[in-house]
Amino acid sequence: MTPTAPPTPTPPTGAGPLLALRRFARPKPPEQRCELCGTGLTAAHEHLVEPSSRQLFCCCSPCAILFSGRDALRFRRVPRSVEALLDFRLSDAEWEALHLPIRLAYFFPSTPAGRVLAFYPSPAGATESLLPLEAWQAIEAENPVLRALEPDVEALLANRMATVPEYFRVPIDECYRLVGLLRAHWKGLSGGAEVWGEIGRFFDQLRDRAGLDGGPADA
Repeated sequence: MTPTAPPTPTPPTGAGPLLALRRFARPKPPEQRCELCGTGLTAAHEHLVEPSSRQLFCCCSPCAILFSGRDALRFRRVPRSVEALLDFRLSDAEWEALHLPIRLAYFFPSTPAGRVLAFYPSPAGATESLLPLEAWQAIEAENPVLRALEPDVEALLANRMATVPEYFRVPIDECYRLVGLLRAHWKGLSGGAEVWGEIGRFFDQLRDRAGLDGGPADA
């Protein structure tokens, strides 16, 4: 005799709509927590940087305050403000003297290194470039604002991909975010339209935070 399949269980009365909804349910993403005290964090939370490793740590505001303006400690608080350097002076010849392979880079004074470091985003992550000391000194002499960069936590972000180059004084975590965008969205040899769209939106957000109206200066 051919065995028959067992009967399909009948769901309890009223459970049909509930079961249907469960099929569309998504697991709740894990809550992001302060890496120092474990407190839950909002999306717009603060960061600390460890200068020796250049690693970022997510943290709550009370923990961030503990490391504000205290250079001798392991961590330093990353600032939040963005400034557009509208009067920044950097000629094409001075840029070429930096020997950077792309027209997008950031520069920051490093306490452990005892000098200014230069990095550019790449599909492999942040790539350090050997920064000629004489070339940087010439740029710094023309732009005294560079001497005011807070070591390890603030950077000059240069965007020379547009017709009119843009320069921003930014928190170091914004540079890390830019690197992450390029690494996550790069496709093929040229990057693809998606990655350049993401980079365009990134700079739109910077302009907005810096209080600029509209798009880049040449828009």
